[in-house]
Amino acid sequence: MSVSKKSILMLGGSRQQVVAIEKAKALGFRTVLCDYLPDNPGQFVADTFYQASTTDRELMLKIARKEDVSGVLAYSSDPASPTAGYVAEAMGLPTNPLKAIVTMSEKHLFRTFLKKAGLPCPQTASFSRNATIEEVSHLVEGFRFPIVVKPTDSSGSKGVSVLNDLSELSRAIDHAGDFSRNGTLICEEYIRKTFPYVIGGDIFVVDGKVHFWGLMSCLRDEGLGGLVPVGKKIPSGLSADENSAVKDVLQRLVTALGVRFGELNVEVILGEDGVPYVLELGSRAGGNMIPVQLSDASGIDLVGANVLCAMGENPGDISWDSSICEGAYATYVLHSSVDGVFRGIANSVAIRPHMYRSVIYKQPGESVEAFDGANKALGIEFLRFDGGAEMNGFLSSISNHIWAEIE
Repeated sequence: MSVSKKSILMLGGSRQQVVAIEKAKALGFRTVLCDYLPDNPGQFVADTFYQASTTDRELMLKIARKEDVSGVLAYSSDPASPTAGYVAEAMGLPTNPLKAIVTMSEKHLFRTFLKKAGLPCPQTASFSRNATIEEVSHLVEGFRFPIVVKPTDSSGSKGVSVLNDLSELSRAIDHAGDFSRNGTLICEEYIRKTFPYVIGGDIFVVDGKVHFWGLMSCLRDEGLGGLVPVGKKIPSGLSADENSAVKDVLQRLVTALGVRFGELNVEVILGEDGVPYVLELGSRAGGNMIPVQLSDASGIDLVGANVLCAMGENPGDISWDSSICEGAYATYVLHSSVDGVFRGIANSVAIRPHMYRSVIYKQPGESVEAFDGANKALGIEFLRFDGGAEMNGFLSSISNHIWAEIE
């Protein structure tokens, strides 16, 4: 472990980001945290705290220079990732190209890049959230339904709608606009899956090559529309050929973007004829504590690797492929289907031997909202099983084994 007392600027102090602050301190770095929320838990862990917006690039650069930081990390944060790249480039610190980070952070830029790079991409059109219904209807003429409407700068399926016709287009645009910071929305053809799950998880790049393949299957709650992720599972269930196809397109994309290092969040759909479509390649570690889950499964400290790479240090050997995972691991995002008051989390006797970590975001008595995006999660349960068959048996009826008590 490093014994350096160099400083690292951490952009974001949410519950999910505290693990990175703790890891940076454990590695011997002085932690400087910025977060605009006055009640973020990271401020009680970091060495120095500024209540400031992580999307304010010039302010973050000013703080970074004042604190003489040697690295910048936007751990598990989409909005702060371009800021981290901007600050690092301005100060000559370790970073991936800012242009690549921005491309990965905004869906309309990412789709354009995919097309230019000759990689699979659905038919798509971008537009302002102030566009008229007539203007958007014209843009999607010739599209095959269903179509998906979503913001271009949001994650966790926030603001996403699937439409079978244009009758709900106005509502979908308003919904997407509610979650858009840049004011640009996107419509694209819905990709018909030939593999039953969306492939998610994280990959880790060292010297331009993917060394860590944390490919997992995404769990969805069909009762809530089937769009919002409610967990991940390993093994994914991909065949050897499917796994190879997904890895090939991701490595080609990493190379085309010029990504040099770091953890990237992925979302891939196997479409018709088994063609892998990369829906997302996030320029940061995944949310819902994906790096922690993958670290458990692989025995490799991904959180530490993120910190070390941001500081320009060698993360060590992080080579791993989830297709060779021993045992089976899953996460389940705790959530409510209704608005109400949180009373606690209940579970069945059968599932308890498989629960090895619980992270609860809410306290009894706090209000909760119906789950329609990752921002409304109540917490995360970590589960471990002897094998995939046992895991899949529990996951097929997981709401009967773990549930939130809401009044």
